[in-house]
Amino acid sequence: MLALQGGVIEHQSALEKCGVQVVLVKTKDDLKKVQALIIPGGESTTIGKLIRWYGLEEDLKRRIKEGMPVYGTCAGAILLAKNVIGREKAPHLALMDVTIERNSYGRQLDSFESQIEFGEMPAKHKIPAVFIRAPKIRSVGNKVIVLAQMGKEIIAARENNKLVTTFHPELTDKLIVHRYFLDMIPKSLRA
Repeated sequence: MLALQGGVIEHQSALEKCGVQVVLVKTKDDLKKVQALIIPGGESTTIGKLIRWYGLEEDLKRRIKEGMPVYGTCAGAILLAKNVIGREKAPHLALMDVTIERNSYGRQLDSFESQIEFGEMPAKHKIPAVFIRAPKIRSVGNKVIVLAQMGKEIIAARENNKLVTTFHPELTDKLIVHRYFLDMIPKSLRA
C-alpha cells in the first residue's frame, strides 16, 4: 500500500479483512518488501510530487513494468494513466494505456454513490461504487479490458498487471474489487 497520502487506512482495513498482511510503502526499502501495490485515492498531484520527493518514481515504474500487480483508485488511476486531461503537466507514472480526465464529475459536493456491475464475464458482481471528485476514463487502448461501466462511462479497467477504478470500493463493506486485485498476484508470490 503506497502510504504517502490519501485513503490508506480504508484500503488497509479492506485488505486486512481479506486476510492480507499490509506493508505501508513510504520508502524504496518498503517497496522492496511488497509483491503488489495499491495507489489509493487522494490528491493525484500531491501523491505524484511525494513519489518524486521520496525517490520512488523510477523503482515504481520498473517494478510495475516487470509485472508487479498495481491497483490505482481515483487519484491512483490518474497516476497510472498514460494520458491525463486537466493538469497535464502534473507528475504521473504514465504506465497504463488509458486517457483519464481529472475531477470529471465535479467538486466534492457533487460526490455520489451508485450500484454497478464489476468484473469479467461470467463472474460479474453488483457492488456499490462511491465517487468523490472522481475522474472519468475517456478512452482505453486495445489491450485494456473494461471491467465496469456506469452508462457509457468506463469506471474500471485492467491492462495486464494494472487495475484502475475511478470509484472508491474501500469506502464500502464489499471486498469484491480488492479480492479481484489480490487474485492478480501470481500464486507463487503469495505469502
